[in-house]
Amino acid sequence: MWFDPLYCAAVVSLALLLDRLFGEVSRFHPLVGFGLLASWVRKRLWQPNKLCGVVAVVVLLLPVLSLFWLPQNWWIDGLMLYFVIGCRSLCEHGNAVADALKNHGLEAARGKVAMIVSRKTAALDEQQVVNATLESVLENGNDALLGALFWFTVAGVPGAVLYRLSNTLDAMWGYKNQTYLEFGWCAAKLDDLLNYIPARLCAIAYALGGNTSTALRCWRTQAPKCASPNGGPVMAAGAGSLNITMGGAAQYDGYACDKPILGQGRAAQASDIKRACNLVWLSAIFWVAALLMMALMETML
Repeated sequence: MWFDPLYCAAVVSLALLLDRLFGEVSRFHPLVGFGLLASWVRKRLWQPNKLCGVVAVVVLLLPVLSLFWLPQNWWIDGLMLYFVIGCRSLCEHGNAVADALKNHGLEAARGKVAMIVSRKTAALDEQQVVNATLESVLENGNDALLGALFWFTVAGVPGAVLYRLSNTLDAMWGYKNQTYLEFGWCAAKLDDLLNYIPARLCAIAYALGGNTSTALRCWRTQAPKCASPNGGPVMAAGAGSLNITMGGAAQYDGYACDKPILGQGRAAQASDIKRACNLVWLSAIFWVAALLMMALMETML
């Protein structure tokens, strides 16, 4: 049955519908369980070298290959894909920051944004809180949604699961500090590799969902300035599509960086967080539409 664009469209639509209706499951989420397992493996295998990091990644991801032997069923595939995407949860966390800024003040917003970013948040001003939230929403629109949909389309449920587990390992180990610079190298490089094509498709989707010409120009001129080879295109295109600018200094555990200014137009505001969330949802709709168009073209050939 693989590759069948109509089958993929049905599975993706079911997963998106479940995510829209129910969001992430509150208990026994498989990605949370995997995170706990990854922490257990790290405690036993950690050494300040790349080889131990490679072994840890292989130990954690190799069992996923067994999923290729599972029979295909569209509603089971849809349910499993639902478990590895997180668009509603991403948007809920982003909108919670905007709500905190509007109704509860800067200190409450700092607490909310700390739940979705890895940078230090205790001293962020309001503009920095907004920028950090928008960067997280736009970048994770690829990591938590479009990337998984791409790898499902390419390699079915095993591809989507492998992608999201790799993404989880990068989020846990892909830091440029003394602890993870060597041990987390493999997780970070694997995530970069798996995200190379999805990130650029996500940037295209963001561009189509707003100011297309500005988004494409920002992608072309600003993304090369970003430290992340995949986050750069996604965030630059997203900011350009929304006609806003974001970026600036950010401090992480063990290091600080000055992020390039991305986008074009006015400075980002709290109200733009909801617009960014809508752009992420729209990119998923574009994906389903593209699959349906491919299915239609197949019937016409």
